Amino acid sequence: MTLRIHEIFHSLQGESSRVGLPTVFVRLTGCPMRCVYCDTAYAFKGGSNMSLDDIMVEVESHGTKYVTVTGGEPLAQKEQCLNLLKRLCDAGYSVSLETGGAIDTMGVDARVSVILDIKTPDSGELKNNHWDNLQHLKPIDEIKFVLCSREDYDWAKQLLAEQALHEKCQVIFSPVFSQVNPTDLADWVLQDKLPVRMQVQLHKILWGETPGK
Repeated sequence: MTLRIHEIFHSLQGESSRVGLPTVFVRLTGCPMRCVYCDTAYAFKGGSNMSLDDIMVEVESHGTKYVTVTGGEPLAQKEQCLNLLKRLCDAGYSVSLETGGAIDTMGVDARVSVILDIKTPDSGELKNNHWDNLQHLKPIDEIKFVLCSREDYDWAKQLLAEQALHEKCQVIFSPVFSQVNPTDLADWVLQDKLPVRMQVQLHKILWGETPGK
């Protein structure tokens, strides 16, 4: 069994509750969505086929216990991705999966922390949210809203309340880099007393929009 891999690299986790932790990123090629703010369009195509054994050897070479499987959209290669996640967990890694939310997360190993994007209206991909994924959430999972505007914030705030998302797992509100002022978002969250984690992308503060960081 092989997966189409765009890159495997070692960096600091820039998002989620694991922000700042040295992490190995396994980036799979391909994505069915086209979010207006996408910062990994370079991973839509290209890459190379790698066996699970070769991926495991490369991950091990970086010497850290944290692994994030990302994309593109890793679940676009669903069967292969599920096998990779299980293999990583069996090897003792602390594993997270970054998924755009358009593909069913059913079958993801229960040991994996699923970082589930919910696409907002201004992302351009609202229609592709797979809402049944909310039923699969575990306490170790996280929901992420990437916000393009005040309108996105208000929409996410309403959904948060209607679905009591913060009772399912941790919820993250993140501003689109260079589009929503982080201070404004922080003020909105505080004013509305939202039960969410407000977060900026650490890797972009450190390295800008450099691929592979």
